[in-house]
Amino acid sequence: MVDGGAGMTPSANRATIAAMKLGLLPALAAAFALSFAFPAAAELSRPELAMIQTVDAEQERTVAMLGRWVDQNSGTMNFAGVKAVGDMLRAELEPLGFKVEWIDLKAANRAGHLVARHKGNGRGKRMLLIGHLDTVFEPDSPFQRWVRRGDEGEGPGAGDDKGGMAVIVAALRAMKAAGTLKNADITVFLTGDEEDAGPVEIARRDLVTAGKWADVALDFEGLVQDQGRDMGSIARRSSDEWTITVKARGGHSSGIFTANAGAGAIYEVARIIDSFRRELPEPNLTFNVGLVGGGDSAQLAADRIRIAATGKTNIIASAAVARGDLRAISPEQIARAQERMRAIVARPLPGATATIEFLADGYPPMAPTDANRALLARLNRVNRDIGLPEMGELDPVKRGAADISFVAKDVDGLAGLGPASRGDHAPGETVNIPSIFRQAKRAAILMSRLARERR
Repeated sequence: MVDGGAGMTPSANRATIAAMKLGLLPALAAAFALSFAFPAAAELSRPELAMIQTVDAEQERTVAMLGRWVDQNSGTMNFAGVKAVGDMLRAELEPLGFKVEWIDLKAANRAGHLVARHKGNGRGKRMLLIGHLDTVFEPDSPFQRWVRRGDEGEGPGAGDDKGGMAVIVAALRAMKAAGTLKNADITVFLTGDEEDAGPVEIARRDLVTAGKWADVALDFEGLVQDQGRDMGSIARRSSDEWTITVKARGGHSSGIFTANAGAGAIYEVARIIDSFRRELPEPNLTFNVGLVGGGDSAQLAADRIRIAATGKTNIIASAAVARGDLRAISPEQIARAQERMRAIVARPLPGATATIEFLADGYPPMAPTDANRALLARLNRVNRDIGLPEMGELDPVKRGAADISFVAKDVDGLAGLGPASRGDHAPGETVNIPSIFRQAKRAAILMSRLARERR
């Protein structure tokens, strides 16, 4: 019998003995480190202990891999760069036994998607792992390079979502080393346009198909923390766009608000926007105005991100345009909000008319469900077994829309399995490196357990 040493709990001692029998820990000091890091590790199987050891042993490899990905620009519209990052992922996944396919999306004016499929024994849960190759940083951005500073790494996409892809690869490599990948049915779907999606009917068609195949969807966008505590995401809100167009009588400014002249287009668009602020609020619903313009003329550009307006101080504005987004937790909430918005638009000020258009190509919501909560409970069992704090449910208002929402109506899902980061979508985006390894361990053990659950 091996004595685990003074101060070790019986469960930690048993974990150390099991690890030493596996030949995973070359010295007693390493055994002590493992037992103190995972005080409840007696609940872990031998392969699960092996996965933990593999993630730790490959930390520097994982960070170096992430750095190479970050140094390759893959702004959404840099099609060659997105494909280059896809090729880097292919080089990681094919040696693990995945059959890798590139789905070209020239028809949607986007680079494409990388899809990797691993065929298991067909008996366990089918898993869909979702991440994305692209970033918001195009080649003309001054923010282009990976820089490591101790436990932090700065660079374009370091967290969103190249850090998430690093978690995927680290977890799958750990499963391969432990022998649990062999029987797992897994599809890795890495989109090339998550940050600026093409027409979703084309751009998300194959992802929707993959969702219908799967039993579980796991999204590897960033981990969100609340007061330093890792949180689990069982819901994500939608992302829809709206455009208001206002027409009104023009004329001399001296006649404003008279029966003949009316209030003008700018006052009308202001009334509508302020009515949204006062009348729409409810939990989990937000609505932002991101672009507005008006005057004697107001023309929305074809790219829908610019307005050309003309006007003078002594002319009543005859045209106005406003654009914004709408984020909700369920299709029912979307429908309710849109109905209220239409009603507000339908009661114009004198002399004005207004219309509102909702863009059809938005991101759907991922509503919180009991099945999603059950997945979080499984993850929390993993947390207990490896000695990590349980993860509470994250308020969906605290994160944006994501690709997992396109499959949410067809499959149970869990989001936020990527690493913790800060400053996403802005120069200085920084990933917390230790969280990559923490998330990889959670994911590897969770996926290995799901692969053993009967469909």
